[in-house]
Amino acid sequence: MLRPRDTFALSLDALRAHKLRSALTVLGLTMGVATLITVVTIIQGANVYVETKIANLGADVFQMARTPFAVTDFEIVIKALRHKRVFMEDFLAVRDACADCVIAGASGTAQVRANFGEIEVQDVNLTGQTATMAGIDSRTVELGRYFSQIEDRQATPVCLIGATLRERFFPGLDPSGRTIKLGGREFTVIGLFEKNGAVLGQDTDNFAVIPLGTFLQMRGQRTSLTISVKVPNDPARFERAMDQARQILRARRHIRPGQEEDFYIGTKDSYIQLWNQISGAFFAVFLLVSSISAFVGGIVIMNVMLVSVTERTKEIGIRRAMGATEVDILRQFLTESVLQCLAGGAAGISLGFLCAEMLNRFTSFPAAVQGKVAMLGIFIASAIGLFFGIYPASRAAKLDPVEALRAE
Repeated sequence: MLRPRDTFALSLDALRAHKLRSALTVLGLTMGVATLITVVTIIQGANVYVETKIANLGADVFQMARTPFAVTDFEIVIKALRHKRVFMEDFLAVRDACADCVIAGASGTAQVRANFGEIEVQDVNLTGQTATMAGIDSRTVELGRYFSQIEDRQATPVCLIGATLRERFFPGLDPSGRTIKLGGREFTVIGLFEKNGAVLGQDTDNFAVIPLGTFLQMRGQRTSLTISVKVPNDPARFERAMDQARQILRARRHIRPGQEEDFYIGTKDSYIQLWNQISGAFFAVFLLVSSISAFVGGIVIMNVMLVSVTERTKEIGIRRAMGATEVDILRQFLTESVLQCLAGGAAGISLGFLCAEMLNRFTSFPAAVQGKVAMLGIFIASAIGLFFGIYPASRAAKLDPVEALRAE
């Protein structure tokens, strides 16, 4: 029986003898593995992206509003718009009656124009917040300060702005103390939020935050609000707080037991679950495509190996006559098959990581390159080599030595 080192050397010699054929053989597998690696890295990157930038509530925060926070069915949104609005009185009831709600805040949003001198920025997301939202909002104040409860109660015209407004109005300058217009009303800038960047191509820094009292003066006291509650470091209390807040709103909205609620509760998990549903469908489709490509690559390898067995029948007969066993022949052809698959797998992993890195650098589409994905590619390539190499290898091993020696 040949030593593994000798088997490996013979397999490499056989592949070197047909370089072009070997290269073309691994091409299909390379594309299949590259597609798989690219898809997996993109999905993993998108999962992290959604968790950190879209579902950025924090695991200890829940929100309540009349419309759903994460849904793909537009009819549900249309139906929700007919629900009762959530008013300031509802927020105050939750804040005062919910014993387990550590920090409670409220906010409202609108789209406005922002002006500074002759410069105008369209579609600015104007958010009115209670002062308590400073302890709930996941965004970080980079310069200046948040507004106080007194400024909120007195509807003081102060604001904090996002990085986009700073870059458009005050490039390279500290915006604190300067006056801008939001929705036609003058505000004094007291703070700047840290830049968050784009989310799937959408600018998330084109916003301004003002006291909720000021916001309601501008938009009307009957504007529907979103209630936010934070319960840090206590999952059991977090669940109790959600139940208490739900019961308070149900009582205020006269919802009987068993009757469907006309408001929605959202958590970080709501966004992540929705994303998992969406990404799962895409992942399944791309995985099917890449699997087909890898399967075709395996079939090509099997066919080429069968041709190789036919071409090398006399060589097999000579080796059997010189004392090589069936196991030696089986092992050599299996090794050749696995080596080709590993070469295709390595090339596919490199190509997949390159595609993911290019997407990461030159587009807003996220990709997370991880070592365990490379291990997955190596495993798949090895499995394909073994699966599709067994039949040609066993056929070569079972050749009759006498008949093989007679082959021309």
